[in-house]
Amino acid sequence: MSPQQINITLGTAGHIDHGKTALVKSLTGCETDRLKEEKERGMSIDLGFAPCQIADMQVGIVDVPGHENFIKTMVAGASGMDGVILVVAADDGIMPQTREHLDILTLLGIRHGLVALTKIDRVGPERLDQMRADLAGFLRGTFLDGAPILPVSNVTGRGFDEFFEGLWALVKSIRPKRIDGVFRLPLDRAFSVQGYGTVVAGIPVCGSARTGDELVLLPQNVTGRIKRIEVYGRQSDRVLAGQCAAINVSHWDPRAITRGDTITLPGYFSAQEWYVCKLRLLPRDQPSVGARLHLKNGSEVKFHTGTSEVNAVMYVLSEGELRGGGDYIIQVRTRTPVVAGPGDHFILRTLSPVQTVGGGMIVEAVPKRLKRSRPNVLEDLEERAAAVPDEARFVEYCTGRAESPATTEAELGLRCKVPRGRLQEVLADLVREQKVIAWPGGLYIHRDTLAEAAGRLLEIVGRFHRQSPESPGLSIDQIRQEAQKEGGHSRLPLKEGGHSCLPLDKAVLEAIVASLKKDGRLVEQNQRLALAGHRPTFRDEEAKSLEAIETLFRQQAFSPPSVEELVQKTGTPQGTVEKLVKLLREHDRLVWVGEGLLFHREAVDRARQLLVEHIRNEGRLESVQFKYLVNTTRKYALPLLDYFDRVGLLRRVGNTRYLKNPPIP
Repeated sequence: MSPQQINITLGTAGHIDHGKTALVKSLTGCETDRLKEEKERGMSIDLGFAPCQIADMQVGIVDVPGHENFIKTMVAGASGMDGVILVVAADDGIMPQTREHLDILTLLGIRHGLVALTKIDRVGPERLDQMRADLAGFLRGTFLDGAPILPVSNVTGRGFDEFFEGLWALVKSIRPKRIDGVFRLPLDRAFSVQGYGTVVAGIPVCGSARTGDELVLLPQNVTGRIKRIEVYGRQSDRVLAGQCAAINVSHWDPRAITRGDTITLPGYFSAQEWYVCKLRLLPRDQPSVGARLHLKNGSEVKFHTGTSEVNAVMYVLSEGELRGGGDYIIQVRTRTPVVAGPGDHFILRTLSPVQTVGGGMIVEAVPKRLKRSRPNVLEDLEERAAAVPDEARFVEYCTGRAESPATTEAELGLRCKVPRGRLQEVLADLVREQKVIAWPGGLYIHRDTLAEAAGRLLEIVGRFHRQSPESPGLSIDQIRQEAQKEGGHSRLPLKEGGHSCLPLDKAVLEAIVASLKKDGRLVEQNQRLALAGHRPTFRDEEAKSLEAIETLFRQQAFSPPSVEELVQKTGTPQGTVEKLVKLLREHDRLVWVGEGLLFHREAVDRARQLLVEHIRNEGRLESVQFKYLVNTTRKYALPLLDYFDRVGLLRRVGNTRYLKNPPIP
């Protein structure tokens, strides 16, 4: 019976010639030094992978080189580890790469492991006891503080029973990687197999993939379908995050693929240059760092993430001087674009001397350099960095910091790197907790953003009431125009210190208005929005002129007066007449029917009644008859008929009108 394949990968770490590869061979029976040069020199220079059976489970083992010249390869291998076997030779003891490897493992976020104290066949009992004490002190305060220190000999086999028991306990303590994310595999290598074509290999950091799935190779941006999968050297129809895997995509060119390239699901990732990161600098008193830490704004560094290693420029966004042991928000610009996602870990190394000085977590890719002098930039980045490790919290953050106050599932999925099904679950929880509000049309808005946007909208309406107390309110288009005056071409900043903007997108504005109407803070009448309790008020002289103008429209119901006639008959200046006519339209007392003509609402309602009664009795209306129905001339009758066509009351066939939807008697 085949052992159960668990998506956990262990790895070795430690100084050169301390027995890492021999230990892996003893555990797995596999020789991980596969290169001719490795066999000739007796030294690992590349990553080695092997399946390891522990009890009834099978996990992966990645063996890393221990020489200081191959630290970049060690980092590439360590990026896929879930737990580590720190290998220390009893005769040599703690060496430079023991320290540097432990620093790198810590910075990469590895939190599980044990120590294999090898070559015990070369030392006596006193040296063995001394080494165990030295290691316990060396590991104090690290993630391996209190971890088992297990003596073992790769030559005699002494200690292997206890070592296997410790390894079994280590595996049981590790929680396998989640597999409901977006599949992504930073590549270790690519090669060609006769009869199959190109095979790419590595350890997926997220999600799962099946035979037949479409993947994209980045940065080449070439798609392909999985033809065959091997996990821990055995054929499988599925690969999970945390499993050592080889994936066959036959038509890719292996010569165009290098370590650091990535395969993933299409649509989520692209190779980027600018990344915001949370950096932890190693303490200056670390022997691996010492007094050689001289990082400053604009420093050129080696940037390692996933299996990639590129030169980059580091820009400090946090305030104050960089000090060993401190945490900082930085931005890096990679000389060559790399693929990375929120929450990925990274390592920084100086160029001269080549030394690991820090590392931490990638927060997010950004399109350009950020300026820390801009208000709230650092505060926002700190909040973003704190949100990234928690999926739900990051989705909530991205909802509140979207380009538009209301965002979509597709936009959130792309930014948060969460597949649709999982994202829907997260959003449902956030909606249930009332942290996010779901709107029709697949829109989501953060509750704080809604509160800010609603407050800003109410400010616009309130200011309009103060400036035009006689008006019944604003239309949606007027609100958009007012927002554009204050907010530029696309959106209006909310109150100072806010993180969102009031958009000019009508659908989002209508949703905000709907929520305010539901709360009773806005009322709508005749497509005009007003604060609850607003009552239009007029100055005495304007009220008299308004009444006189409306009276004339009532009296001349189907032969309405022009502006010139209103000026002449009321003695009111033309500018005032035009203003008051506009107000009467806003109050729905006057109706524009086209061709520059306005009718009183009562006249329009009376004409509608006469039309309906006539067509109900006669079955139709000839256009020429209408002027006799309302006792007016062709000048006024035809535009009024056309108005009723436009509003859907009538259906025109030539010069004959019918009721479009005959009303029930």
